[in-house]
Amino acid sequence: MQLTKLIITKETLSTSAGSASSISAATCVRIANTNNQEITIGISTVVGAATTIYFDIPHDTIEFLQKQPTDVIWQSSGTAITVNKVGFTN
Repeated sequence: MQLTKLIITKETLSTSAGSASSISAATCVRIANTNNQEITIGISTVVGAATTIYFDIPHDTIEFLQKQPTDVIWQSSGTAITVNKVGFTN
């Protein structure tokens, strides 16, 4: 059975591309949307980059995002989303 290993405590995801975070150079991020609305997440290779990939996370869900350690992420809403740097174990 695969288990989620929490590496850092949860933090709130920024709502600005200019203050996006790599989440402590995470390669796997647990994103929890406990709100009652869908949230759009942006991921980019550098803070404030023009080339951004966006995806939506449905309300009341948890998603895992695999990314490069230098990639940064942020949310497009003022609603608080929490993230953790995680890994997986057996």
